[in-house]
Amino acid sequence: MAIAGPIGRLITLLGRLPGIGEKSAQRLAFHILRAQPEYALELAEAIRAVSQEVNLCPVCMNLTEAELCAVCADARRDASLLCVVATVPDLLAVDRTGEFQGRYHVLHGVIAPLDGIGPDDIKIAELLSRLREGRVEEVIVATNPDVEGEATALYLHRLIAPLGITVSRLAQGMPMGGDIEYTDQATLGRALAGRRPL
Repeated sequence: MAIAGPIGRLITLLGRLPGIGEKSAQRLAFHILRAQPEYALELAEAIRAVSQEVNLCPVCMNLTEAELCAVCADARRDASLLCVVATVPDLLAVDRTGEFQGRYHVLHGVIAPLDGIGPDDIKIAELLSRLREGRVEEVIVATNPDVEGEATALYLHRLIAPLGITVSRLAQGMPMGGDIEYTDQATLGRALAGRRPL
């Protein structure tokens, strides 16, 4: 039996979210129905606020509701060090480590020709404009170690190196707690190539 009306519409809309299938969407919809009415209103307001009040930081392309994002507004951050990430969740993951105290630039994607995404479809022009200001001394390219991430890293290196800026890549290799016996050849090869003295 098909569910029509507001419930059916809610299930359909929830089902369009990434990683949410039809059954999960149905489960979420019925959870919202069983919850207190205030919860549904708070959820609707949060979705509205995200849609209407969040925009891109004009400096780093991070998401923000203020004029500048919290990272760009933080004067304690090292402006000479820039970490380039593909997405905002990547920025959050790097920043959560507490190891990086520089600034960021979010590309909002990677170069993926098979998906029709070229350099003009992501925030590379904004990055280059920022680098031409002359304050950045090193760019750390923190894209995923997959075909698209590597292609993006190589493309960025080709554009940035002539500006006299050091371009580095995140180290790749054995994960902490991993077993050499079960590590794939590519990962083990990169771990050997990127070895460092103790």
